[in-house]
Amino acid sequence: MSSVRHGGKMGVFVVLLVFVVLLTLAQVPASHHGVIRLGGFSVLAPLVASALLSFRQTLVICGATLVGIFIVYGGIVDHLPAGQRIVTITLVAAATSVSILVSRIRLDREERIRRLMFARDRLTLLTDAGVRVGSTLDTARTAQELADVAVPRFADLAVVDLFDTVLHGDEPPPLPESGPITLRRVARSTAGHPEPETAWEPGELNAYPPDSVPGRSLALGRPIRAGIDSRSDAAGWLGTTAGPRPGARALGHRPPSGIAVPLRARGVTLGVAVFVRDARPDPFDDDDLLLAEEIGARAAVCVDNARRYSREHRTSLKLQQSLLPKRLPDLAAVETATRYLPAGSVSEMGGDWFDVIRLSGSRVGLVVGDVLGHGLQASATMGRLRSAVRTLADMDLAPDELLTHLDDVLGPLRAESDEGDTAGATGATCLYAIYDPVSLTCTVARAGHPAPVLVLPDGSADFVDVPEGPPLGTGGLPFEATELRIPENSLLALYTNGLLSAPRKNDGHDPRDALRSALAHPHASLDATCEAVLRAMLDGGPADDIALLLARTHALDAAQVATWEVSADPRAVGSAREFAIGRLEAWGLTDAAFTLELVVSELVTNAIRYGNGPIQLRLIREDTLICEVSDRSSVSPHLRRARGDEENGRGLFIIAQLTERWGTRYTRAGKTIWAEIPL
Repeated sequence: MSSVRHGGKMGVFVVLLVFVVLLTLAQVPASHHGVIRLGGFSVLAPLVASALLSFRQTLVICGATLVGIFIVYGGIVDHLPAGQRIVTITLVAAATSVSILVSRIRLDREERIRRLMFARDRLTLLTDAGVRVGSTLDTARTAQELADVAVPRFADLAVVDLFDTVLHGDEPPPLPESGPITLRRVARSTAGHPEPETAWEPGELNAYPPDSVPGRSLALGRPIRAGIDSRSDAAGWLGTTAGPRPGARALGHRPPSGIAVPLRARGVTLGVAVFVRDARPDPFDDDDLLLAEEIGARAAVCVDNARRYSREHRTSLKLQQSLLPKRLPDLAAVETATRYLPAGSVSEMGGDWFDVIRLSGSRVGLVVGDVLGHGLQASATMGRLRSAVRTLADMDLAPDELLTHLDDVLGPLRAESDEGDTAGATGATCLYAIYDPVSLTCTVARAGHPAPVLVLPDGSADFVDVPEGPPLGTGGLPFEATELRIPENSLLALYTNGLLSAPRKNDGHDPRDALRSALAHPHASLDATCEAVLRAMLDGGPADDIALLLARTHALDAAQVATWEVSADPRAVGSAREFAIGRLEAWGLTDAAFTLELVVSELVTNAIRYGNGPIQLRLIREDTLICEVSDRSSVSPHLRRARGDEENGRGLFIIAQLTERWGTRYTRAGKTIWAEIPL
């Protein structure tokens, strides 16, 4: 545009100059009155020049006009009176003076307007940079937004290079004292003309020599403006280590200039942004340097915010992963498979969790929970609740009792949180189920959590009708458990609400129907079933955390369980030992006979002495040998250290030393003392 305008002015200048020459030549042979009339036309050229041409061109036109007037009226035309000569020369001289003055005023005004336009354009560009750069908390995208906002309004080429550690959310390393500075090209943007050979694709490593302009800018921590003199200088500007790209144009077909801006935020250098002009005639000036510095400062804050967000997101994921079980236990009662999908951002990241807990009597506890709220606070609350669930499960509490105690645990947790922390977790939902492979029963209770799905061996799937209690931490109504009989090889699906509320491919259908259909379809394994459920329920990434726990139920064979009714007579202890040893011989486990005799003798004796009949002895064989003694008393024995002169009180201590673990669980009919003997 400026070249067209320059060519137009040159054309007007030539026309006016020819007009002045021709007018001067025409006045020489003219008559008395003709010379006067043509002399009056002489003021037109300076006036037109003052309105259209530059100051220098206006001076040339005015000078040519004055020279022509002086030549004509000074001596060539001798038939004019002296008064008319003086008046004409004076009028033309005055007109040229006015033209010069008008041209100066006009050009000054145009310069002020041009500067105002430049200032407005720079302010608009700065405003656009503030709006467009940092629209997301993604480091690479923020860098690309910086490059895009600079091209083509500010530069013909823009590249942004960052330290690798910044891309991973870590602190940038200190700058090397000597040698090149290696950065990763994250973003690049060029104008519509062919890209220069040094503009390599993002993702490449680039090394800036310490004597290059970007290298000095990084070392000094301030922007630098300079010209690009050669091809090697251009490579240093853009940190190219891989050599020229084939088929690309060389940078510098016009005298290019560049600006290197270090991206510094909160006292650390994150990388560098390089702006180059090589396709436009006007190089960068000092005002452009200030503008580039301001844009770079704003963009650096956005990049640092994205880096900090990436670090927090990674920390949250690590926290969640550390709180979730690393490996599920291998149990005879159930075969399990799980999936956990975190949300896409820290602000949306919740406190979903799952767990599979080994209980006494070959039973298994299945738990899925979801902390209401998002962020690190929700993840921390999730970890504390999961630990509380495991502690309460070790006490062999029924599902409804466990949720009641868990509700009491969450109250103090809420009170400990800061009063001004509105983003903290305010409650939680939870579902707890206990499956018994001996009786093939499953007891379920839930606190504001979605109901589980039960898939029977024939392929029919439906939601389990479990009364929905209030969410944990809200208080109010008690929890109610439901007991149901589950056939062997049934599938129990526990999940969090994120699975039903996630964006789906078929958004017009009920997500509950889609979940039932996905679970009912047979698959080769539970892991394949998990993948099929996620494919059917999700369209893209989840909007909220998703936890999915699938459990395939198994039954213990009748030959693995032996039961004996013991009379409340001390002489029955010997019969109980004989029954236990006989069963061990049938199972081929005679190596555990000595330990089992001690355990049976102690537990049956305590039940006869301190409990109420009837008394039942049950042996279960799986990966360990489980011995259980049940009675109608609610009094539980406790481990104590007997004194040296006492004859009693050492039985439970001996059991604790010989067995893998032992404990007591309470039932509606009384209590059961159990011990597990390793095989």
